[in-house]
Amino acid sequence: MKALKRILFYLALLFTVGVISLNAESLDTQKLLETIDELKTFQNKDFTAVMTMVSEDPEEGIEKRVVQQFRRDGEDKFLMLIIEPDVQKGQGYLRIDDNLWFYDPESRKFSHTSMKENFQNTDAKNSDFRKSSLAGDYEVAGYSEGKLGRYEVYILQLEAVNDEVTYPSMKIWVTKEPNLVLKTEDYSLTGRLMRTSLFPNYSKIGNVYTPSRMIFIDELVEGKKTQISIRDISLDTISESVFTKSYVERVSR
Repeated sequence: MKALKRILFYLALLFTVGVISLNAESLDTQKLLETIDELKTFQNKDFTAVMTMVSEDPEEGIEKRVVQQFRRDGEDKFLMLIIEPDVQKGQGYLRIDDNLWFYDPESRKFSHTSMKENFQNTDAKNSDFRKSSLAGDYEVAGYSEGKLGRYEVYILQLEAVNDEVTYPSMKIWVTKEPNLVLKTEDYSLTGRLMRTSLFPNYSKIGNVYTPSRMIFIDELVEGKKTQISIRDISLDTISESVFTKSYVERVSR
């Protein structure tokens, strides 16, 4: 009888392990990344919004910027035009043909810049304003399940598959339904935590979700962070001329 009980115990244990493994394998992590991208991408629509950025720096104090954003995800283009403050009004960031250009209306010149750079010395990166491309830039090195606040989430460890990304590794917290990113941790090549990003609020437009509030926290400088709120969202078609250098020069006069 004891031998039979032991056999039944081990069979039950093996069955439990098998179920756990099956559940673990049932999550298609690559598909999950693709779904995250799809939910945040306006593939057949243009996107326009106004962003208010408030940066807090222990040394520089508080700075506010207002930025007009134009985005065409289908062609991976965007234009960021600074409206406020007056001393930076007319400055713009134009991404076309895989290049990012910064325009300075004072010198009336364009200079090539990088998607990896900070946007206007805030804690946001230029890459934060392009369409989501997790599936093409990262692979999942591991994952677990947990909770973030009241949300059931997947916690994914991502490793870059190319050197064009801003951060070589990330950890992201994704809601189970729908698959929205609530939090990310961005790491350097040496594994040092560089930045934490929070996305506490989303707006749903059709079948697409876009963050309506973002918080970027500098993990290297205590107390340094940038909060971005997004309003006046529109999916009206944007003129092709908007994504040109001549347009940026004209509206920045």
